[in-house]
Amino acid sequence: MDPSILIIDDSHAVRQQILDILRKTSLFNSFHEAGSVIDGFKIALNNPVDVILCDLEMPGMDGFKFLNMVNTRGELRDIPVIMVTGREDQETKIKGLEQGASDYVTKPFDPAELVARIKVQLKIKTLQDSLKESNQALLELSNTDPLTRLSNRRCLMEALEREYKRSERSKSPLSLIMLDIDHFKKVNDSYGHQEGDVVLVALADMLRHHLREYDMAARFGGEEFALVLPDTDMPRAVQVAERLRESAGEMTFSGILRNLKLTISLGVACYPRGNRIKSVDDLIRLADYALYNAKGAGRDRVEVMEG
Repeated sequence: MDPSILIIDDSHAVRQQILDILRKTSLFNSFHEAGSVIDGFKIALNNPVDVILCDLEMPGMDGFKFLNMVNTRGELRDIPVIMVTGREDQETKIKGLEQGASDYVTKPFDPAELVARIKVQLKIKTLQDSLKESNQALLELSNTDPLTRLSNRRCLMEALEREYKRSERSKSPLSLIMLDIDHFKKVNDSYGHQEGDVVLVALADMLRHHLREYDMAARFGGEEFALVLPDTDMPRAVQVAERLRESAGEMTFSGILRNLKLTISLGVACYPRGNRIKSVDDLIRLADYALYNAKGAGRDRVEVMEG
């Protein structure tokens, strides 16, 4: 953690006074200062800041204007802003708090009180950041297959629904590839389930490597995977599927799996194409049926199902 503070005040002497006070503490490793609201806003946008100390009365744009500007940017809204003012009236303080200020310090301020109020806001910000990280980790866990680290089936269905609606609106193509490891039961029977897991993870890594940033690879269940390809028509999707099939055949393993020759079968469906796809379920059904045909036609191949 590298805590930082931004001090906005049109008086260089006041800024220096605050910096002298804070540098005697161990609260912050980085210090930023600005002599105007505009300069302070630019610094906040371009640098990680944990606490902002902002003078209320400044020529041109005042502290209230700064609060309004902060409220327009989502990435700044969680940064605590402590207003510094020479005013004692409650109306001014209430107005600032209603507009998003976290606290007030009144001039002339006591150094100990200033440090104490900043320390409280820094602690709150630290706890908020920690909570965000925990929530993000939980979200990733709820959307991720624990073995392969690809998206899980629930996340896949949500993404498919979202991309399908987008494709409906924009009339852009959406392709779905279903793929399955050929004879995977023999892998588990011959080498054990732990080695079977090694194969699944390796295949997942290969899929992740070959797809675009906005594509999605998901574990559909067992040894079956699904690939969502937005803005991809049928010919392009077939090219992707063939490339993945060839890459799977080139995969090598070590140890007990060193002689394993891996092949996969793939089925491709695309929307809009024909009139048989009216929903996400139809798209999945056709891709899965194409995969079934690939299995039936001898495996290690790509089959398509027209919509």
